[in-house]
Amino acid sequence: MERTLYERLGGIEAITAVVEDFRDRAAADDRINLKFARTDIARLTKMLIDQICEATGGPCRYGGRSMKEAHAGMNVTKGEFDALVNDLVATLKQLKVPTAEQGELLAILGPLKPDIVEVDSNEVGTPLPDAFRPAQALST
Repeated sequence: MERTLYERLGGIEAITAVVEDFRDRAAADDRINLKFARTDIARLTKMLIDQICEATGGPCRYGGRSMKEAHAGMNVTKGEFDALVNDLVATLKQLKVPTAEQGELLAILGPLKPDIVEVDSNEVGTPLPDAFRPAQALST
């Protein structure tokens, strides 16, 4: 039986490592970090892990909002989305994720672009609109 992408990536530990490195890389990236100014980082980390785990065939269940709902009103540009993808690819390369698995993961995430991008512009580093309200923090 063919192994799932989740298994080939290395399971939850590997996905967690990818998400944490990617999160830190994005936070340090002036092209996109303004979009995370009011984000609860613990919530974002958990949601990304659950989303990637589920999307790759793992046992997790993503319980967050749809990508369209989560990004509505953020005014994310095409340039910012592309910068985020560049950061993810840099993380995957740094963590030595094989090229085939990188491609499969990007093929799963790529179709989300129309639900995330609201501004047809190559501009990066644009501020989060004052009216944007992020999701509530995770309750502890």
